[in-house]
Amino acid sequence: MSFMEMKQGIIVTQGLMKQFGDVVAVNNVSVSIGQGELFGLLGPNGSGKTTMIKMLTGQIRPTSGSATVLGLDVKKDPIGVRERVGIIPEQETPPSFLSATEYLDFVGEVRHIPDVQKLADWWFDFLDFGDKRDVLCKDLSRGTRQKLMFTQAFIHKPTLALIDEPLINFDPIMQRKVKDYLTEYVKRGNTIFISTHILEIAEEICSGFAILHKGKLLYTGTVAELKERDQHLDDFFLSLVEKDGHV
Repeated sequence: MSFMEMKQGIIVTQGLMKQFGDVVAVNNVSVSIGQGELFGLLGPNGSGKTTMIKMLTGQIRPTSGSATVLGLDVKKDPIGVRERVGIIPEQETPPSFLSATEYLDFVGEVRHIPDVQKLADWWFDFLDFGDKRDVLCKDLSRGTRQKLMFTQAFIHKPTLALIDEPLINFDPIMQRKVKDYLTEYVKRGNTIFISTHILEIAEEICSGFAILHKGKLLYTGTVAELKERDQHLDDFFLSLVEKDGHV
């Protein structure tokens, strides 16, 4: 029995596929991600990572195949999935006409979060953007918008968060703080699914990973397995992708 088969699936896909016209963005992907994993979906730009996250969070409907998230069928109950998970999209898009505080108040109402203002105060302090709490989202820098989106994804303390390129707009200091937070979050029994093309991040913080290339799943495994074979993730990744490109 493989590593992926042994785990109880918090996210499970079987033959998942998404096609846009003649373009197959995700092609027959089957994975199972267990509780307490910090799992990385890795691939070059255009490999289908963002499409995978959008299917897993019920934002777009799969063409074929199946996927369950926290036991919910993403086709049958996409709203239920989004209610239970935290989501950070690739493009940070808080409503432009609300201030940061107003946006988090709105998130609190939608998610029925008690004491959301108290929780928001903690996040403003933790991510060091309290001076922007009354600034309209349209006037925030990309890095600050990323902090706000990170806050809205975790403010309700979800058991599962799905994050598209989690550190792309953060400076090195904030990257370290966020990486430490994610690592501690899964140690408490939660699960995080990230997609990224930054292999150093995945090797540093992920336990399991999958490699996606041109919509195809090339490999699933663990970072620990690579270390046992004295392999680095970037070398392993490049060898698989280059080989697939020449097939």
